[in-house]
Amino acid sequence: MGSVDGGKLRFCIDRGGTFTDVYAEVPGRSEGRVMKLLSVDPANYDDAPVEGIRRILEEFTGQKIPRSSKVPTDKIEWVRMGTTVATNALLERKGERIALCVTQGFKDLLQIGNQARPNIFDLTVSKPSNLYEEVVEIDERVELVLAKHVKSDSSASIVQGISGELVRVVKPLNEEALKPLLKGLLEKGITCLAVVLLHSYTYPHHEISVEKLAMSLGFKHVSLSSALTPMVRAVPRGFTACVDAYLTPVIKEYLKGFISKFDEGLSKLNVLFMQSDGGLAPESRFSGHKAVLSGPAGGVVGYSQTLFGLETEKPLIGFDMGGTSTDVSRYAGSYEHVIETQISGAIIQAPQLEINTVAAGGGSKLKFQFGAFRVGPESVGAHPGPVCYRKGGELAVTDANLILGYVIPDYFPSIFGPSEDQPLDINATRVEFEKLAKQINFYRKNQDPAAKDMTVEEIAKGFVNVANETMCRPIRQLTEMKGHETKNHALACFGGAGPQHACAIARSLGMKEEPYSAVYGPESVLEASNREATLLRRVKKKLLVQGFKEENITTETYLNLRYEGTDTAIMVKCPINENGSRGDYAVEFVNLFQQEYGFKLQNRNILICDVRVRGIGVTNILKPRALEPGSGTPSTVIVEPSCKAIITKYGNIRIEIESIHKVVEVAKEVADVVQLSIFNHRFMGIAEQMGRTLQRTSISTNIKERLDFSCALFGPEGGLVANAPHVPVHLGAMSSTVRWQLNYWGDNLNEGDVLVTNHPCAGGSHLPDITVVTPVFDKGKLVFFVASRGHHAEIGGITPGSMPPFSKSIWEEGAAIKAFKLVEKGNFQEEGISQLLLFPSADESAHKIPGTRRLQDNLSDLRAQIAANQRGISLIKELIEQYGLETVQSYMKHVQVNAEGAVREMLKSVAAKVSSESAKVEGDSVIIEEEDSMDDGSIIHLKLTIDGQRGEAFFDFSGTSPEGCLAPVKIYIPPGCFLSPSDKAAVVGGNVLTSQRITDVVLTAFQACACSQGCMNNLTFGDDTFGYYETIGGGSGAGPSWNGTSGVQCHMTNTRMTDPEIFEQRYPVLLHRFGLRENSGGAGVHRGGDGIVREIEFRCPVVVSILSERRVLAPRGLKGGKDGARGANYLITKDKRKVYLGGKNTVEVQAGEILQILTPGGGGWGFL
Repeated sequence: MGSVDGGKLRFCIDRGGTFTDVYAEVPGRSEGRVMKLLSVDPANYDDAPVEGIRRILEEFTGQKIPRSSKVPTDKIEWVRMGTTVATNALLERKGERIALCVTQGFKDLLQIGNQARPNIFDLTVSKPSNLYEEVVEIDERVELVLAKHVKSDSSASIVQGISGELVRVVKPLNEEALKPLLKGLLEKGITCLAVVLLHSYTYPHHEISVEKLAMSLGFKHVSLSSALTPMVRAVPRGFTACVDAYLTPVIKEYLKGFISKFDEGLSKLNVLFMQSDGGLAPESRFSGHKAVLSGPAGGVVGYSQTLFGLETEKPLIGFDMGGTSTDVSRYAGSYEHVIETQISGAIIQAPQLEINTVAAGGGSKLKFQFGAFRVGPESVGAHPGPVCYRKGGELAVTDANLILGYVIPDYFPSIFGPSEDQPLDINATRVEFEKLAKQINFYRKNQDPAAKDMTVEEIAKGFVNVANETMCRPIRQLTEMKGHETKNHALACFGGAGPQHACAIARSLGMKEEPYSAVYGPESVLEASNREATLLRRVKKKLLVQGFKEENITTETYLNLRYEGTDTAIMVKCPINENGSRGDYAVEFVNLFQQEYGFKLQNRNILICDVRVRGIGVTNILKPRALEPGSGTPSTVIVEPSCKAIITKYGNIRIEIESIHKVVEVAKEVADVVQLSIFNHRFMGIAEQMGRTLQRTSISTNIKERLDFSCALFGPEGGLVANAPHVPVHLGAMSSTVRWQLNYWGDNLNEGDVLVTNHPCAGGSHLPDITVVTPVFDKGKLVFFVASRGHHAEIGGITPGSMPPFSKSIWEEGAAIKAFKLVEKGNFQEEGISQLLLFPSADESAHKIPGTRRLQDNLSDLRAQIAANQRGISLIKELIEQYGLETVQSYMKHVQVNAEGAVREMLKSVAAKVSSESAKVEGDSVIIEEEDSMDDGSIIHLKLTIDGQRGEAFFDFSGTSPEGCLAPVKIYIPPGCFLSPSDKAAVVGGNVLTSQRITDVVLTAFQACACSQGCMNNLTFGDDTFGYYETIGGGSGAGPSWNGTSGVQCHMTNTRMTDPEIFEQRYPVLLHRFGLRENSGGAGVHRGGDGIVREIEFRCPVVVSILSERRVLAPRGLKGGKDGARGANYLITKDKRKVYLGGKNTVEVQAGEILQILTPGGGGWGFL
C-alpha cells in the first residue's frame, strides 16, 4: 500500500448513508486499521469521520483525545474522503436558501421541467419540491440566427458563440433594472443565486454580468449554468446550477466544521474529497453539483483498481450494497461516464461515473402486501434503522440476514444501545418476524387450507430472495441496454451487505469540458485539437497545484459526438492505434453507436458537441500487495451450496459459481408468496428492458426523446401479464390489440412472424400509435406475446404531423392498418409496409390522401419496435430455461390472479368508503352515475355499479352520445355511441382527448379526485420539409388530502416536453413564454393545479394545427371545490391582433406571428 511518511497516518474515509468506514495506514504495521461507525449517532458524537480519526489516533499514540478538544494533526499525513453530505442534503431538502435567475418568460421553467410526472399511477402527482425559494426574471434575450438569414442580416448585434453558432443579442442585459430585484432578495435573507439564461451555453456574457453584479451587492455564492455545464438544454443546465447553489454552501459549511475539529496544523495537510466523476478535489474546488455521487464513486475507483487485471480479465459489475441503497456500476478497463443523471427530481448535467442506484439495501423495508412479499423501495434509514439496531425501527433486509445467520452479531461491531456497546438484537428481530409470520400464514391458509405454515427462517429467506431479484434488475439494465451480455461479467461485491448476497446475485445473472459544435471533418478535428491543447494545460496545472508530480499525471481526451438530427451523444475516448498513433474518433463513434443502439445511420453527418480532457493524478494508496498469512479482520461472506470460495493472494475472496444447468423447481398449482414476488419482478423487468431497447434503437424524437411509447407482455390468450410504466393510454388498449390479432390470424401464426396494426377497430388508439406484436413460441407451441406501441410523428393524412383537427373519416388521418405481417417467417416485408404507409387511401379510389412524409423514419422505428420485441422474447426464453415452461406459465396466471385479487380488495374498499349525493344502495351494491360533456356537447355518461361483497364493478356507458381486462371489471359500451366508432370514423382525437375525459368521469364516479385538465393540448406544425408534434401539460385535479399539481401531464399521457433551447435550435421558432398559468386551478380546501402558458413565434410560414378540449366546458371541481379555468388558443398577428382559434383548428401562420396556448387548470376539492 506504499510507505507511510515519517511515522504519520493516512486516512481514507467513506461516509455512507448508514455507516462510516475509516481505513488508516498505520506506521509499523503491515495491515491497515479499519473502523466502522454509525454515520448518524447524535447522542454520542457530532461527526463520524472526525470521531473515527480521533479514536484511531488515540490507539496509535496511546494518548487520550477528549471529544471537546481539537484533534492533533502532527501524526496525520493526509486524508481522503468520500461523503454523502451533499446527497443527504439534496434528498432531505436541507440545503441553502437560494433564488433562481432566469430569462424573462421562463420563471416556471424548472418547476415544469419536462412536464412528465414521476409515477404515472399516482393521482397525487407527487414531485420533489423546488430547490429555490424565489425567482427573478431577467429582461434579456439572445436568439440563434437561422442559417438562411445569415447573409441577409449584417446586424452588429450578431456574434459567434463559444459553440460556433451565430447568435443575436435581442435584448442586452439591463443591470440597472436588475439591481433592485437582487437587493430585494438580500433583504429576504437569500444570499445565494443560481443563474440560467437561454443559450448561455454558447453566449455566457449575460450570466457573467449577473454574477459580477450580485457579488458586488453582497451575495456570498453564485452558480452560473454556463460555467458549470456549458451544454445545450436549458432545463438540465438550470437544475445543475440550482443543485450547485443549493449544496455548495452546505458542503463548505460542513468542511469548515470538519476542519475546525482539528488543530491549526490541518492547513498543511493534503485533504482531498472524492467527486462524482471519480477524481479527487481539494476543499476549495469541492462543489455541490460534483459531490452528489462522492461516496459511490469511491467504491467504483476502489474495485476497478484492485480487481481488474489482477484478479480477473473479465469486465466487472460493481455491486455496492450498503445499508440504505445498492449502487451498481460497470468497469471494463476504463471508467464509464455519463453527462446527465437525475437525483431526487433534480437533473444534474456534469461528468460523473455511471452509477445506477436502486432503493434496496440492508435498510430496505420488508412488507407483506396483496398476497406477495415486498422489499422497498422505502428504507428504514440509519436512524432508527432495522429492528436489530435497538432504536425501535422496522423490519428490514438486515433483520432477515440476521435471522438466517448471514449476519453474525459476534463479528458485527457492538455499537448499539445507549452506551454504544451492545450487539445486534436478534431477539427483537425474531419477535417482529413472528408477528409477520402470523399475518402471512393466515393469508396462505385462506388461499389453500392444506398449506403448511412458513417458519420465521423461511419467511426471512423469502424476503432475501425477493431483495436479490430487485437488485438484479438494474444490473441487467446497466449491461444489456448497452449491448453487453451480463453473464460474461464478473461480479465485484462490496459494501456492508454485499457479501451476503453475492452468490445469489451472480447465480441469478448467469455469471460464471469545453463546449464546441461542428460537423466532424479535417477542419473541425484540427480545431478540436487546438482546444484540447488548451484544456490539457489547464488540467495539468490544477493537478500540479494539488501536489501531484508530473510523472504521476495522465490525461484522457474525449469528443462528445452525435449524429446530426439526433439528441443522443456518446462520449468517445481518443482511440489509439497499434502503432501508438491516434485513431479516428468517427470510426470509434460508429462502432460504439452500433453496439449500443443496434444499427448505423447512413449518410448522416457526425457532429462534435464538446471537447473534454480528464486529468488523473495517481497516488500509491491503491497499489495492491500480497496478503500475509493470518492477517485480516473478521468478515461474513455467504458461500451458498455449489459455490467455491478462494482467498486470493491480494486478500480478495473469489467465489466460483458451479455452472450445472438444472431447472428451478417451485410450487405451480398454488402461488408461492415468495415466488409470486420474484416473477412479478421478472415479468416487469422484461417489459422495462423492451422499453429501453426501443428507446435505444429508435431514431425519432417522439420515441427516443419524448418517450411516447409503451411495451408489455401478454399470455397466449392475449391477457396482460406485465407492462412497464410507460404511457397509460397505450397500455389500456394493447391487450385488446393482441386478442384481435390472435382471432384474426388464428393458426396462421408461425415462429418468425411479426404483426403490425394501428386501426382502432383492431384494438388501436389513434393511427399514429403503431403497434408491433410478436408471438413467442416454445418448441412450436404459442406461449406468450410481446408488443410495443410507439407514436410515429408522420403516417400521412391531410395535415403534416397526422393529427388533423377537422378529419371526418379515418382515411383522412393517414395509413390505417388492421392486420399485416411486418415480418413473415423471419423476412422483413419492407415493400408491403411501405405501400401501406405511402398510399393510405388505396382502397378509397375517390380520395387521394397524402401518404407518410417520413417513410425512412417510420421504417427505422418499426425496426426498433421489432428489436424491442425480440429482446422480450430472449428474456422470456431465458426465464423458461431457468424455471421450465409449466412453471413460468403457472406464475403468469398467478400474477394475473393476484392482480385480480388486488382490484377486488380495492373495489370493496371503495364501496365501503364512497359517499355521494347521487349514490344509491341496492343490496350489497353501490350505484353512482356521473356525466361530462365534450366541448361540442357530446355527452359521456357512466353508471357505475360496485358490488361491495364480491369486489366487482360494472361500467355502463349507456346514455353516451351516438357515434376489463381484469376479471372483476365489466364494461358495457352501447353500439353506435362515439365511444364505439365505426371502422370508417375519424378517431385521431379519441386517443388524446376523449380518453382524458373518460378518465375524469371514472375517477369522479369513484370520488377519487376532481377533474384534471381533461386534454392533451396537441400541437403540430410544419411544411413540406419538416414536421413537429408536442402535447402540453396542464393542471391536475385536487383530491381529498392533496392539492393538484401544476404544469404536468395528466392521466392518459406522460410524454416529455422538448427543451426550449433544442426547440429553438432545431425548428424555426422563438419561444417567448413557457410558464404556469397562475390561478387557473380551481379553488377549494385543496386547490387544483394550474395550467400552462406557451407562446411560440414562428420565424417562417408554417401550417399549424391545434387539437384540444376544455375550451368550452371547464374541468369540474368535486365536493364543493371550484372548477378549473378553461383553456384557450390564440393567434397574435404581426399587427398585434389577438385571434381566438377555438379548441380545434388548422391555420396558415406567417413569419412573426405568435401562437398562444393557455391550457386548463385542474378542479378544486372541498368547500372553502
